[in-house]
Formats: sequence, structure tokens, C-alpha cells
Amino acid sequence: MLTLHGREALLTAIDARLAAGGGVALSGPPGIGRTALLDTVADQATARGELVLRLRPARGEQVLAYAGVADLLRQVPAQAVAALAPAPRHSLATLRRGGPSRTGVPALARRLALHELLAHCARAAPVLLVLDDAQWLDPESAELIGFAMRRRPGPRVRMLAAERRPGRSRAVRLCPAPAVEMAVPPLSPDDLTALLEARGLPCRTASQLHQASEGNPFLALALGGAVTRGPAWRPAPLPEPVREMARERLAALPAEARDTLLVAALATEPTLTLMLRAGRDDAARELRVAAAAGVIELSGERIRFTPPLLAQVISDEAPAATRGRVHAELAAAAYDPVEALRQQALRTARPDDAVAGALAAEAGRCAMLGADRTAAELYLLAADRCPPERSADRLDWLVTAARTALTGGAPALAGRAAEAVLAADAPAGHRVRARVVLIDLAGQALAEMGEMFAAALAEAGDDPALAAPVRLRLTWAAFLTGDLGTGAAEARRAEEAARRAGDPTTEAMALTMLAQIERVRGEARWRATLDRARALPAAPAPDWLHYGPHYMAARMALFDDRLDEARAELLTLLAVAEHDRIGEARVEVLRTLSEVATRAGRCQEALRYAHRAVRAAQQAGLSPGPTWYTAAVAELAGGTCEAAAGFARRGIRSSRQEGDGLYLRRLLHALGQAEVRAGDTRAGVATLRQLRDLEAEAGSADPMIVRWRADLAAALAALGEHGEAADTLALARSAAEKLGSTPALSGYLDRAAAIVNSESGQADAAADLANAAARHFERLGQPVEQAHALLVAAGAERRRRRYAAARQAIAEALSLFRTAEAHPWALEAKRALARTEGTPDQGLTSTELRIAGMVRDGASNREIATRLYLSVKTVEATLTRVYRKLGVRSRTQLLSALPVGEITNPS
Repeated sequence: MLTLHGREALLTAIDARLAAGGGVALSGPPGIGRTALLDTVADQATARGELVLRLRPARGEQVLAYAGVADLLRQVPAQAVAALAPAPRHSLATLRRGGPSRTGVPALARRLALHELLAHCARAAPVLLVLDDAQWLDPESAELIGFAMRRRPGPRVRMLAAERRPGRSRAVRLCPAPAVEMAVPPLSPDDLTALLEARGLPCRTASQLHQASEGNPFLALALGGAVTRGPAWRPAPLPEPVREMARERLAALPAEARDTLLVAALATEPTLTLMLRAGRDDAARELRVAAAAGVIELSGERIRFTPPLLAQVISDEAPAATRGRVHAELAAAAYDPVEALRQQALRTARPDDAVAGALAAEAGRCAMLGADRTAAELYLLAADRCPPERSADRLDWLVTAARTALTGGAPALAGRAAEAVLAADAPAGHRVRARVVLIDLAGQALAEMGEMFAAALAEAGDDPALAAPVRLRLTWAAFLTGDLGTGAAEARRAEEAARRAGDPTTEAMALTMLAQIERVRGEARWRATLDRARALPAAPAPDWLHYGPHYMAARMALFDDRLDEARAELLTLLAVAEHDRIGEARVEVLRTLSEVATRAGRCQEALRYAHRAVRAAQQAGLSPGPTWYTAAVAELAGGTCEAAAGFARRGIRSSRQEGDGLYLRRLLHALGQAEVRAGDTRAGVATLRQLRDLEAEAGSADPMIVRWRADLAAALAALGEHGEAADTLALARSAAEKLGSTPALSGYLDRAAAIVNSESGQADAAADLANAAARHFERLGQPVEQAHALLVAAGAERRRRRYAAARQAIAEALSLFRTAEAHPWALEAKRALARTEGTPDQGLTSTELRIAGMVRDGASNREIATRLYLSVKTVEATLTRVYRKLGVRSRTQLLSALPVGEITNPS
């Protein structure tokens, strides 16, 4: 049976409608998954013992009279036909042969025969007629099937039909009443990620493919297969099945509409007014026709192809002479002189010295104004139109195009320009700069760029200005893979080369990375190194802000629990990062703001920042692992443990795909916490032990950065592994003493030690340690951690049979959790209070409570699934458990069963 992603809600709705009798008509563009849905429903019906009759006519069968009915009758059991009276059997025998009737059987007799046959079949078992591509069914078969269904052969005869176009179409007219139409929607980015991963495609491609395919699964898979064969930035050639699908959709339009769409495809920013100025006098009507066919979307004046690849196909299919004529018309119609120049240059690919010079001059002006993407396009176009005698200028323009395209958020342009430099007989400096652009395009996957690094260093030679950027990126690559020794050595080489070259920006970034490596390795001199970086006169541009010393100072303040300082610095940096055209700096600042908010007890603010970072990373096509880590941490504090585990597991897969050891370790910590808090302590311990081993391999010695040691010790104590738990805490204290961070880490270690002592029967010592931890976190302004320590203290008090003290600690913890809007923690506190007071506990898990609260607020199952990153089927199963636990049968009863104000939901 097929496994469908993101279709649970639709399948549930189809099943519900068919169970009530009647029919369902699905519609959607080619490739959206109509056939997969029909096959799934048919397989499920067959497994239930129903008689399933499947029809999937082809385009050419429209002219074959009764071809569809003939296929249908061949699937009916012979005994059902034999049980009919002679007259209807004779009619059916004629129809079974297909083709026009030659026996003089009246039309009414043919109609009644099919109706009687279906009714007879339904007496033995429910009948489901599954009709795909209803638009290709021959008219004669459509007329017979429609008549039989309108006569209602009984509630046990149902129909599921599908076709491409919505509306009162053939599919819904063929269905028995009551019939409902349902559109098959595009897949969400998360559902598409799951689909791509199931086919072995990397996580990082999901957001790019979602944008290119508009969530169409067939297009995404076809494009994904091409993308994986080359660098992530390089647009793969459109596979022929994709082109054929696009041609088919475009061919259904009138010729005049296709001509207008060609003008829109070649325009930089197509609008209705531009179409009219370019001579398409009937553009409004032609665009409405295209929009009705689902080829474009009209938003006011703006025209957008759906999916965008349709614009590429219609442009590629047009003859060169036609494209040249349209470019000339667009040049004459343009308001903007820059656009007019661009369109004028695109009329022909022939070299032209004057055109090339004009394009380069205009590109320089655009770059000065900060329009890097436009500047890159014009520089690249100037290089393409450059005559042979100006080859030096061409190489200069290509190098500039590569860098400005990168900062302008146009990776395809950047890669094309950089590769053009490497393909030419370019000087060493040009080649190194081009290679640096290609290295930057690799994102987190720097471990795969070994040959590119080696070639860049060889070409840089003894020139420090060329070597410094390459050495800096070698530092990043080593850090991401966990090779801290190599990273430190490369950072020092990059710093020295940048200082010799008089490049304070690269020098500051090299020192920043060195300080980060020293911190991870537990070397106290990191502070002095970071101070040296901050003292340099230059700062990175907004696009590289997250590699600069001021951002790193904010991260270090977070690690050291100086939360107010970190937040103030980050809010200042966010204003700068909003000008980041690549998107990575903005994502990093949002991520760190979320982590600061989590630790400061502003849990819903943390969720908002985390999900903003996830969306921004998807839009920019960045590696998803870091943002999924941040989302997991935020969900652990203010969301649900289940959502946190989902983010963590996806992030682990992504980090392993890209060789990102840094975030692999952090995501393992998040997953381990989620597993322990969900009650699977043994799995959590296994995950945290895996993290421990990876940290040892990487040489990570700072226990403040990823604070897993206390969590592992507490979980080990819960399993009865008291010796290993004590050893883990002892090693953590030793590492903290070496780094001088013992006071900052004492709250975590004391709380974990309290759990170890409590599980070992030393309740008095446990209570003292837990209360000390609570006071420590109170001084730091970390209410969630403080309340967690109070819960541990309450457990120790219960073991001492001091129930009043336990209730007081839990009540104080619950108040702190509610103020912080730490919903999963508040649920744990309420359960602990119920156990202590001996009151009945409704037994709702954190996810069940959160989903119940969202239902109370009016959210649909689909909306809940989207917000919690769960499947609709999971939401439905969870609600079923909630109904059973609360003794209710409907949403209305659920609302009355939930205490008012007891559950609040994150935005």
C-alpha cells in the first residue's frame, strides 16, 4: 500500500464522505497526487472486502465509444452478470465488447442494464467505482455511468472520481448524490521534506523544491532527482517529463493567451500594465483565461506563474526570433531605464562593445545603491555581450558578478559567474575569488569542498590578501566537522595573513572563530582573543554579521547566563541583520534570541523567534539543522515534547547528511531531553551517551555550551545507574573548574546531584541541593530552571514524608511555570501536585492538553498539525484519546470539560 505524506486529512475526509454514501470528486493539476489518493482509497476498500471497479481512461480513448464501460464490465464478477435477466445480460454483452451498438439495443435498456448490474453487485458487497482522469472518459460511457449513478443503485454503491479542473465538471456530475468536490492541495514544506527524505533526497533541498514546484509532489521529485546530481546552487535542467507536463498545460490555452504569457515570462516583473504597454491589448482577458486554467496567479496588477517553471518552459519553447521581438517590445514598454537597457541587451546574444560597456556602468551604479542582485545580473549580461578584445574587462565583470550575486541572494547567478571565471584563462587572483564564492555556496557542507580549498590555496600562493579568506573558510570547515585542532591552526593562519594584507574585517572574523574554538576546548584565553577581535576598526557587513565578534560576544553572554546583556546586543544586531540579503545572519540572530528567551523564561517569545528562524531558513534555502535545533529547545520549554522530538530527529538527519558535527551534538541533547521527559528514560540515556562519546571525540571541554552532563546524570539515576551518574557529575565539575565556570554551572549540577541523592535514598541531602539550585537560578533570572529545581525539591520532600513542604514547592513551581508560559512544565507540575494531594489526575499528556486547548480556541485538525509539526492523523488519534480520558464524544463536550484559563496556547 502507498505511503502518502501530508494527505491524512484529505484521506480522512474522503473516507467519511464515502462511508455516508454518494460520491467524491477530486480535482487538481497534473502531478498533484490525485492518482496516488485514488489508489490508496481503492486499496483500503479492497482490503475491507469491497468490490472496487477502477477506470483510468487515456486521452486517445475519448473517441472510442463505450470504451470506459467496456473496461468497467470486464472487472465485474461473472456470476453477477449471470444472475441478471436475459435482456439486461444481452445489453451488457454488447457493451462489454465496446464500440457502438450493432444489435439494436435501445438506449434506455443499456442504461437500465448497467444500473441493475451495479445494484445486484452491491447486494454481495459494497461497490466503489474509482474513476481517474474523468476528462478523458468517452461521452457514451459517461452518459451510461451518469445515468446509473443518478438512479442511485443504493447506498452501497459509491464513486470516487478525479480530474484536472475544478468546478461543476464531469467528475462531480458522474457521482451519485450526495456528491462533494474536493481540491487536492499542494504539499506543505514539512510534508514535502518528509516525501523527499523518504526518497533519499537531502533535507536542505526541500524548501528550494517547494518553491520551484509550488508543493506539487511529482514536480518536486522530478526536480529533486536532477538537483542531487550537481551543486545545490546550480539549477538542474528541467527533466523531460516536467517539460512535457508544462507543455500539456500550456497547450490547453488559446494561442493569444500563450503569446501574452510569453511576454510575461520574459519580463523581469510582469504586470498587467506592462503587458498592455508591450502591445498586448487584450491582455486582461487572456490573463483571466490563463488564471482560470491555473497557469498563473493574478494579485492585483502582478502576474505570477504557478509553478514558476512554467515561465522557463514557455520561454525555452519560443523561437529565438520571437524572443528577440518580445524583448524589443518590453524594452520600449519599460518605465525603468535599467530594465529598458536589460531588455535591449537580451534581444540578441551577439557581442557588442557599446552595449557591454553600458551594462557594466549601470551595474556599478546599482551596486552602489545596494541593489546587488540587479547589479549581478547586469554584470553577467555585460560579460556575455563583451567582445574578445575586452577579455580583461569580462573577467573583472564576472568576478564582481559572482560576489554581488552571492550577497544579493542569487546563488544560481553567483555560481554561473564563478564557474565562467574558472573556465577561462583567468589570473590567479580572479580564480581564487571565484573559488571562494563557490565555497561559500556550499553552506554547511564545507567538508565536501576539499579539492576546491586545495586549488584555492595553490593559486593564492604567497599573497596574503588571497590566502586569508581561504584560510578563514578552512577554519569554518574544521569547526563544523569537529576538528578543533585544525580549526585553531587555520584561524591563526587566517589572522596572520589578514593582518599582513591590511584586511581588518577578515582578521576580526578569524579571531572570532579562534575565540569560539578556544572556548569549546576549555581554554580560558578565549576572552582575550575575542577582545582583540572587537578592538579592530572594521566590522563584517550585514551578510557576514554572524561571523563577527559582536555577535559572538552575544553568544558567549548566552553561554555564561548573562541574558540581559545578550538580549540587548542581539536586538541591536537584528536591526542590522534585517539588511542581510543572503539570509543567514538574520536566521542566526533570530535563533540566538529564541535561545535567550527560552533561558530567561519567556517561552512563547522563544517559540515565535524559533519559528521565524525556521521560516527564514526555508526561504533562504539554508541548512535546516541549526534552526530545527532552536525550535526543539523552544518546544521543550513552551510547546510540547513530541514536537521537540520531531524537530530534533529531523535535524539529526539533516546534520548527518551535511557533516555538521556541531549541531548534530546539540540536536542529540535536545532529543535526549525530549525522550526522558516523555517517559522513555532508557532511550534518552542512550541518546545522551551517544552525545557524550561525540563530544569526547571532538575534544569539546566546555560544559556551559551544551549542558548535557547534568541531564545525563539525572536520567542515569532514574534508571538506577547511580555510580555512572555520580561519575558524570564529577567529570562535569572538574571541567567547569578548569574553565572557571563552576559558579555558573552549579545550579544544573546541584539539581542533578539532588536527583541522584534522592534516587539513592538520601532525601535530606537531595532537598538541600535542590533548594540551593532553585536559589541559584532565581539569582540568574531563569524561572523555568528555578521551577524545575523546586519540582526536584518537592520529590525529595515527598520521600521525607513532608507533604506540606512538597505541596508548597510544587505550588511555587507551578506559579513560575504559568508566568513563563512553560506549558509542558506546568503540566508536569500539576501532575506532581495531584500525586502529592492524592487527587485524581485526568492523565492528559502535554501534547493532549495542548491540542485540547487549541481545539477550544477554534483551530481545525489541519491547523493544529501545521502549528505543531505533526501529521493530521496523529492529531486525530490524540483527540480520540482525549475524548476517552475525559469521557466526552464531541468537540462541543470537550469545550465544557476543559477548565477555563487552565490551558493557554502559544501563538
